[in-house]
Amino acid sequence: MLVDRPPMDFWNTLDEAEQTALTQAGRSRRFRHGAPLCYQGEPADQVLIIRTGWAKVSVADADGRERLMALRGPGELIGEMGTLGDDARNATVTALQSVTAMSVSGSRFIAFLASHPGAWQKVVRTMVDRLVQADRRIVKTGTLIGAGRLALFLLELAERNGRPFAGGGIEVPPLSQAELGSYVDASRETVARAFKDWRAAGIIATGWRQTVILDPARLRLFAESLDDL
Repeated sequence: MLVDRPPMDFWNTLDEAEQTALTQAGRSRRFRHGAPLCYQGEPADQVLIIRTGWAKVSVADADGRERLMALRGPGELIGEMGTLGDDARNATVTALQSVTAMSVSGSRFIAFLASHPGAWQKVVRTMVDRLVQADRRIVKTGTLIGAGRLALFLLELAERNGRPFAGGGIEVPPLSQAELGSYVDASRETVARAFKDWRAAGIIATGWRQTVILDPARLRLFAESLDDL
């Protein structure tokens, strides 16, 4: 089953002693839907670890348009690269729903890593995993048409971040059609057309900012058929 993968997020890679130490170094924060967790260009003076909810990572292009780059969910680390590199934030992170997070100042996070050397490897693992995801995205962008990229992205969301839906299927994080199109370099019209076809075929079900994959196998077959074009 897609949703049976063990959690691989940063928080769950820490052992009990590391989790306790990091909790003691931080404080809990709550962000309402639509609120920024951090802004692109601001000083990176803290890291955040999401405890509940979902957030999107986006960057502004030269024309000021938002481009979705990634999603972050429970247990995931935010802001480590800028904090460790003493640099500005390279993206804006925005709550897609109500989010609770642990905030740790940059100095305390660095002190935590110094006193828990094993955690360094887990931070590096997180950064490497994200680089691998970015490389895969580039490959997909160059080898599939928009609807195919969208299908593979939905399957990736289901595998990494999906949860069982009460009515059956796998629910993915709450992204709008515009946000999905931004991530896979497809127009909103392409996303709307694909969703209409997949709903009619019983492959997905949708609601406001809600997508449920009812038949992952058929969605994958669709993507693979486009890969052969």
